[in-house]
Amino acid sequence: MASKYINITLKVWRQKNANAKGAMETYKLNEVSTDSSFLEMMDQLNEQLINDRQEPVAFDHDCREGICGMCSMYINGRAHGPDTGTTTCQLHMRKFNDGDTIYIEPWRAKAFPVIKDLVVDRSAFDRIQQAGGFVSVNTSGRTMDANAIPVPKVDADKAFEAAACIGCGACVASCKNSSAMLFVGAKVSQYALLPQGRVEAKERVLNMVRQMDEEGFGNCTNTGACEVECPKGISIENIARMNREFLKAALTSEK
Repeated sequence: MASKYINITLKVWRQKNANAKGAMETYKLNEVSTDSSFLEMMDQLNEQLINDRQEPVAFDHDCREGICGMCSMYINGRAHGPDTGTTTCQLHMRKFNDGDTIYIEPWRAKAFPVIKDLVVDRSAFDRIQQAGGFVSVNTSGRTMDANAIPVPKVDADKAFEAAACIGCGACVASCKNSSAMLFVGAKVSQYALLPQGRVEAKERVLNMVRQMDEEGFGNCTNTGACEVECPKGISIENIARMNREFLKAALTSEK
């Protein structure tokens, strides 16, 4: 099938740094292949801007395979764009029509300050993970056989599903409260469901939730927007599990 080409108008958020006042800038982009990805379209825009001796648009990207979670963009009012269960890098221009106007913005959250244009600082997620997202079990050197510790398949499957979280921040961007509870719930759940993660279970959930609050994320009001917009389909069941783990830890912790 021959490639189709469309002409589009882009409304892109431009902001020099976190302290500068940003604004939407309008760009016309012609002959965009519908076979190209959204990020390839952004590359095409930047080539045009550079040729016109203008500042290219800063945006995050890395693997471009839907794994790393770096491609954080708010597209036409939705995190990662109009395609459900898809990261921005896996979104293709066939989802748009000739003559469309596309609005592109960065994540909007106090805990994710803008670095430049569409790039935001998501190191708050790193600090939450560092607060407790690990196990003390030695997994290097003389490792135990995988079957040495029996794990019910249901628990293993749920832990695997929680571990699929790529930390992109779409849950925060989609939540009216800018809550990070789906992210933290997923990170807590992937360990809480496995015996290897029970060693420091109490400290983990208490430390990660405390760090989440210190970073300035909002609370969860169960609207479910985070689950809908999550490119990996992480279930809000993980938030409920985190709440149970937190309550149990808070009531029984000796600290």
